[in-house]
Amino acid sequence: MYNRFKYSQLIKDEAKRLGFESCGISKAQFLEEEAENLETWLKKGFQGEMGYLENHFDKRLDPRLLVDDAKSVISLSFNYYPKKQQNPNTYKIAKYAYGNDYHDVLKSKLKELLNFISTTIGEVNGRAFVDSAPVMERTWAQQSGLGWIGKNTLLLQKKRGSFHFLAELIIDLDLAHDAPFTNNFCGNCTKCIDACPTNAISEKGYLKANQCISYLTIELKNEIPNEFKFKLDDWIFGCDICQDVCPWNSFSAFHQEKELFSDNNILKFTKKDWEDISEDVFLKIFKKSPIKRPKYSGIIRNISFVKS
Repeated sequence: MYNRFKYSQLIKDEAKRLGFESCGISKAQFLEEEAENLETWLKKGFQGEMGYLENHFDKRLDPRLLVDDAKSVISLSFNYYPKKQQNPNTYKIAKYAYGNDYHDVLKSKLKELLNFISTTIGEVNGRAFVDSAPVMERTWAQQSGLGWIGKNTLLLQKKRGSFHFLAELIIDLDLAHDAPFTNNFCGNCTKCIDACPTNAISEKGYLKANQCISYLTIELKNEIPNEFKFKLDDWIFGCDICQDVCPWNSFSAFHQEKELFSDNNILKFTKKDWEDISEDVFLKIFKKSPIKRPKYSGIIRNISFVKS
């Protein structure tokens, strides 16, 4: 007999075995409340040069346009908080970039989970997503009961914080759905807003991505505007400021995923090591790293900008 609750629990148990810290399931449906918010955000130009965010507007809001006859969105989070940290007196890179590219690591685990569903429950039609398609991952995570979207616009989880990757499986199997997370435990705290040196976080609850250090150092292809001079605080790839100051991240536990373990050589880099790196060495060291995204030229541009 078809048992939605039993199958949902089987999937959550397998997700835990694969290393995901949490797993929730929501009904695949149109995100009506998000439509106006997304349209307004795009019209204000907060996406900057990320023109791809303007594409596939309907698909971002309706997973049934990504997977035929989709019934469920399985949302998962994966801890990446590292035990070893960078040398504090060097150019800074976001913690998620200490190890191998998370896209590859999580995609592999999602494929295992999808294969488990097909072999254990029955053949399903579905797709795996890791920050690489028009999926509103934080909204779906909240809808699936994983946590709330904090003032820094990241998904926060009680006793876990925000140092986690989000991923999704959209499948045509009707499962037992979890209740959305309706509480918000940020309260009157504004530490993330106050700490952002480029004023990228709005008190109204949205991110001005075109002012975010992560955008400026990774996504921006042109020169970094002079208005941000002396505001990047030595960040050359991404930024963790709004997470580092968040009280909920005092609960962060060290991850155990070998593929994401810190590269000790990178963590020991001095400013001179970064400044003297050649393109050949860069390509060799960062072959499997997210740091390769802005390319060698982008990293050198960022270093030049923060040191001058």
